Amino acid sequence: MGLPETMPSTGTRFTDARFEAEWRLLQAACSATANRGDSGQEQNQVKEQNLAKDKCGLPSLWQRPLNWEALVQMAEQQGVVPVLYHSLPSLGSEVPPATLAQLRQGYETNLRRTLLLARELIRILDRFDALAIDVLPYKGVALAETLYGDIALRQAGDIDLLVRASDLSQIKATLQDLGYTPHLPLSQPEERAYLGSGYECAFDSILGRNLLEVQWALQPRFYAVDFAMESVFRRAIQVNVAGRNMKTPSAEDLFLILALHAAKHVWGRLIWLCDIAQIVKLPSLNWNWISETATSLGIVRILQVTLVLTNRILGVAIPAAAEKSLSADSAALALADEIAPQIGRSAPQNVESLSYFRLMMRLRERRADRIRFLRRLAFTPGPGEWKSVRLPASLFPLYRLVRLWRLATRLAKT
Repeated sequence: MGLPETMPSTGTRFTDARFEAEWRLLQAACSATANRGDSGQEQNQVKEQNLAKDKCGLPSLWQRPLNWEALVQMAEQQGVVPVLYHSLPSLGSEVPPATLAQLRQGYETNLRRTLLLARELIRILDRFDALAIDVLPYKGVALAETLYGDIALRQAGDIDLLVRASDLSQIKATLQDLGYTPHLPLSQPEERAYLGSGYECAFDSILGRNLLEVQWALQPRFYAVDFAMESVFRRAIQVNVAGRNMKTPSAEDLFLILALHAAKHVWGRLIWLCDIAQIVKLPSLNWNWISETATSLGIVRILQVTLVLTNRILGVAIPAAAEKSLSADSAALALADEIAPQIGRSAPQNVESLSYFRLMMRLRERRADRIRFLRRLAFTPGPGEWKSVRLPASLFPLYRLVRLWRLATRLAKT
């Protein structure tokens, strides 16, 4: 029997003005949660929720009946069903009982899934600890517990682990003993190449497909962000998740990791901005270190756009220290202007399109990084190339030419 699924989605995309009021309401619910003070005082919560409602222009938009079914589907697509259920009653709307019941069911289903994922995570960590294999849970239940303070408030996805590349062979063997199989089986030459060019391996189990992802890098190599993973392990902190102590990336590292992940997907889901908002509110965040590290990696513009979008979409104030060290330049502001209207209301980005590659280049402030991106993009083969043409191991280097040919063919069609 698998894990309980989240609420089913019809696949409908909410891309036009017919659903503007529903989008604004969902945005207000996320904003209310993101801006809720840590003190928990009711007076502060009401003040912040009213501010979120005013910012989103809800009173005028609610002059017509809302499409509650569309709102629930939208929340599922955006990964914020628990947030909507938690915040909706306090936003002053006459919510139909059937909608509240549907959201309650989604909230409870998510809670059951989260608890089962937490139990599975602990089972995996216990085995790795026994073998002295160091792994770092992040996102998922670890993030929900440490940032939201409530594992039920973040919509569950899968289990994500950061690992060392040198441990990957032993990790895969251990996971096989635990009932996990690679979602994408690779030959030995493919696996050796993928270790250098890729960044993650997904695993299936009887509990579900793609239930577990292990990552030895933050992004595929062609994105040209060469993050030192060993340093992430060295800076890791101890946290308690579901009663079990475990290591997870420091808040500063987590901010960089989540910002890069959101940028790779063009900030397309509200849940990613909600996660960023929870980190931004941490008073102890070392913004000087974040700025210095981002400068060395060439991702300052990515962080600038992330902060601007979190402020515009969720109304989360940019900390003064962040403004001082990561103040958005004109290019970052122009990108935010372009991206903000698309969040949540456009089809997923085609990550193999010319427009996507151009955007990824515009997000990098250094010319050298843009050149590295293009060079690696053109000559870094992956599973797509290995599937399209079967070459013997002796001719494996020729997959670079296959990559260039496939990329040129796709771009010619756009």
